[in-house]
Amino acid sequence: MSIFVDEDTKILVQGITGREASEKVPEMLDYGADVVAGVTPGKGGQEVHGVPVYDTVKEALEQHPEINASIVYVPPRFAKDAAFEALDAGIPFLNIITEHIPVRDTWEIHRKAEEKDATIVGPTSVGIISPGKTKLGPIGGSDPEKMYRPGKIGIVSKSGGMTTETAHVIMHSGFGVSTAMGIGGDIIAGTDFRDALKAFEEDPETDAVVMFGELGGRSELKAAEYIEEEMSKPVVAFIAGRFTENLPSKQYGHAGAIIRAEENRPRYKKKRLEEAGAHVVDMHHEIGKKLEELSL
Repeated sequence: MSIFVDEDTKILVQGITGREASEKVPEMLDYGADVVAGVTPGKGGQEVHGVPVYDTVKEALEQHPEINASIVYVPPRFAKDAAFEALDAGIPFLNIITEHIPVRDTWEIHRKAEEKDATIVGPTSVGIISPGKTKLGPIGGSDPEKMYRPGKIGIVSKSGGMTTETAHVIMHSGFGVSTAMGIGGDIIAGTDFRDALKAFEEDPETDAVVMFGELGGRSELKAAEYIEEEMSKPVVAFIAGRFTENLPSKQYGHAGAIIRAEENRPRYKKKRLEEAGAHVVDMHHEIGKKLEELSL
């Protein structure tokens, strides 16, 4: 199995005629993703790489009622409206790739998703892949088979680029991936570490989870609480950003990578995860060795 997406995922691409989406749709199609429709207001009737384009999500669903996932590739100022349109139409899973969405808009999207009992990965997500089944977004690039092979290790990462780098480390240690996702590093995430761990815990074909965290926010601390109280599967964790501990600045990289208190620091998160029972490594390349030690 896998979590969130698999071979039965029927994908709608919102903003499909935009530059970024139109570049990534062929990669998804080449991987075997079932991209059935796209939406761009005013562009209905066109095709993008053979995928029909509609003016609204409602029109797309009328023609393709099997749609059960949307990937959002629209500009930041329109992202909330696009997400609301998909959620109001009853689409249960959204992967939001868009960056720089206002925090207030992200909060409102999150509330709407809770009301609709829908799942959101993102914003600022690099995508999600269940190897051998499907992929949404740019994750893995144009040749994801080089880094992602099917297996039983789940990956959840705040960093987009490090999602695939983590898969690379895992592969060279002889393991494969059930599902890998970039949840984004914004202040508010549709799916946080705890949500992802819970989904992997419930997946019978995931044996262990690797999480790539970083400074800022409380997502890693919430994950520690879940690991301590409910997680039965091993979790290997790496927390990036230790070098920032001695720097004067308070914000680094992602919008959520802000140090406001001691609990936001990488060393505190590492300590808390270790106390909860996670296997925390000091260096990213040690993830594979740690998985080997767990005798999975």
